[in-house]
Amino acid sequence: MPDFDPALLSAEDMLGYFARRQLTPVDVLQAITERVARLNPGLNAFAVMNPGALQAAGDSTARWRTGRPLGMLDGVPCTVKDLVDLAGFPTRRGSRTTSTDPVADDAPLVAGLKAAGAVIVGKTTTTEFGWKSPGDCPLHGITRNPWNPDYTTGGSSSGAGAAGAAGFGPLHVGTDAGGSVRIPAAWCGLVGLKPTYGRIPQWPASAFASVSCAGPMTRTVRDAALMFSAMARWDLRDPFCLPDDPRDWCDGIEDGVSGLSVGILRNPGFNAPVDADGAAAVERAAQILTDAGAFVEEADAGLPETSSVFGRVWGAALARLVAGMPAQLVGLLDPGIREVAQTLGGMTAIDFMDAEATRAAAGHAMASVFHDTLQADVEQAQRVSKTLKQLPRELLAGLPYRSVNVLSIQPSQSLDALAQTHASELPAGARRALGGLGAIRGGGAALASYLLFEPGFVQVLMALGAQDADARKGELMAFFADA
Repeated sequence: MPDFDPALLSAEDMLGYFARRQLTPVDVLQAITERVARLNPGLNAFAVMNPGALQAAGDSTARWRTGRPLGMLDGVPCTVKDLVDLAGFPTRRGSRTTSTDPVADDAPLVAGLKAAGAVIVGKTTTTEFGWKSPGDCPLHGITRNPWNPDYTTGGSSSGAGAAGAAGFGPLHVGTDAGGSVRIPAAWCGLVGLKPTYGRIPQWPASAFASVSCAGPMTRTVRDAALMFSAMARWDLRDPFCLPDDPRDWCDGIEDGVSGLSVGILRNPGFNAPVDADGAAAVERAAQILTDAGAFVEEADAGLPETSSVFGRVWGAALARLVAGMPAQLVGLLDPGIREVAQTLGGMTAIDFMDAEATRAAAGHAMASVFHDTLQADVEQAQRVSKTLKQLPRELLAGLPYRSVNVLSIQPSQSLDALAQTHASELPAGARRALGGLGAIRGGGAALASYLLFEPGFVQVLMALGAQDADARKGELMAFFADA
């Protein structure tokens, strides 16, 4: 056995050790379950553990010994948020009102992870029905931040955030309808990705189906891309699922961002509250990308006024949830759900459809930013091409070029959901808040959110996340040295 904790390895490193027969999936799982037994009582990251995980790790070990791994994640431990179906377990959704009966089928993304060979360690906690950002629920209580248990993990993927930061495996499934992957990822020092709506299939639908997405939460950008590749598989059960994209999401991840077009979007359609830490994080990200060779410029999407839209979408969804629940169970709900349903759920059909129309307009505005930049870049590329054809070939080597990838940076969580666009999260706030890895205290510093046009997202995350990778790794190892 190596002289380090296998539980803290990245998924990529685990796979390398498996291939070289220096570690087995059973070794890794045992290291993780030992950490869970020791640390989870103070964190409360899990809704339920999977008693079949050891058998799955044993089966994977046997495959590696014969040199025939099942897929890209064979033997790598993974957790699943308890809003997502895992066959053989109930999906409680953090609520005392839900059935305790086990579900028969895996959700599409779970099926994709299992097909790739991932070992499901257990189901992680969530806020009730994923409705809020503080990391607690009536069914399981408070989930605490491993960097400082006095602070929240953020939500609603609270257990995934805690499990990732505590070293309970490298891969964790979150869901996001208004920041529920990105908030705990930032507050727990992880990489979180909310993909384009429909890229990762979901079924059964959540309470916030029109804006909800599932996404990976990991400790490294490369692991996020690897996990995303297994999750983003077309499934007929989700009628809004996008066709399979044949690309390898890890391909080109080290290519850098030189030539990418980057737009700084400062206005998300309303006067979003942004504190000094959040604003400074956006400026730092822009400077990092500029220094790495990206073309960074101000962007104006011409967004409609969206301040009330998210509340209407959220309120209607919670009102529908409460209205469809047996009266004797309503009193078991989080009081906040009942309050929001009562306050925001009484809108007319006209009010709701007006909000939906504004949401569509926001999506159109964001798409127009991408389209206009792409069109300008294509036209520029055509002009440059005509010029280059007149130059000697030996002069062309190493000439810079401007690609047609687009990124925008903006300080709001809800716009990403309303516009159904790509968004990712890296820790962006004051380390002093928790004395830990870029985590932000609950309700504190605003977050920097990165809206990404899909072809360039992994390169951008690598550029932003790798700036202090050695320091982050050192902090992580030092933090857990005595844990």
